[in-house]
Amino acid sequence: MAEPPSPTKGSCVLGIDAAWTVHHPSGIALLQQTEVGWHCLALAPSYDAFIGLAQNQHWDPKAKASGSRPDPAALLQASQQLAGAAVSCVAVDMPLATTPITGRRAADTAISSRFGTRGCAVHSPSAERPGAIADQLRGDVAALGYRLHTTTTARAFPALIEVYPHVVLLALLERNYRVPYKVSRSLQYWKTESLPPAERIERLLIEFRAIKAGLGALISGIPELIPEPSDVKTLASLKPVEDMLDALICAWMGIEHREGRTVGLGDESAAIWIPASLVADNALDRRWSTQC
Repeated sequence: MAEPPSPTKGSCVLGIDAAWTVHHPSGIALLQQTEVGWHCLALAPSYDAFIGLAQNQHWDPKAKASGSRPDPAALLQASQQLAGAAVSCVAVDMPLATTPITGRRAADTAISSRFGTRGCAVHSPSAERPGAIADQLRGDVAALGYRLHTTTTARAFPALIEVYPHVVLLALLERNYRVPYKVSRSLQYWKTESLPPAERIERLLIEFRAIKAGLGALISGIPELIPEPSDVKTLASLKPVEDMLDALICAWMGIEHREGRTVGLGDESAAIWIPASLVADNALDRRWSTQC
């Protein structure tokens, strides 16, 4: 990966597309502020691959990414080694709360109520999924000094925030409805057309390229991670690319949060942070979030 332009060892954000089970890999993205803007310093399809980058072990894009339990201390140490600076915000696509998650939260209800008609309702978390993985991740990150930001938390850094990429993409790509880019949902997206896998692959890649272009207008140095259709043999092989795009989306929201351009929906125990541009009246939204 190319060196960032005019490196200043500036502030960093870490984006994590966290899998809800230990068997599935999680995308990771590290962004750093430079003299000319934000730069993608590292991108990987799994925790192990990201940690390996700090040890100058570049992952093989043809190798299958492996799942594992998140180790925040190792991830933040690897980030420090790669950037020469500490991470100021960790942005995660996973339900997080200051109390054990056992079911649907006010944050989930708030997002679904506001964005459900745009195809962006959220799944209800449970004590099993993500359950202990989410609770441990939040606790481990808190022990390292990163407080989970909720609707009642002062915006102090370093911080941990929860992100929901589907809603973020409405703002990033200026779409009116959910972006159809999830590999596992490709049959449902175009079920009335009965598309063969090759056609679904091409349509997913169109959305992947749109997402990368949207992020690339704001972040330099994003690797060429989108394959050509002729190089994709199976739908499943696109999942690591999807995971890394989600990690980049999370990291971008970390930037937006640092700059005060986010709004949290939820309550004092959990909040999902969205782009402030999606909210016409921020004061009204704050009243909404505290009442949900």
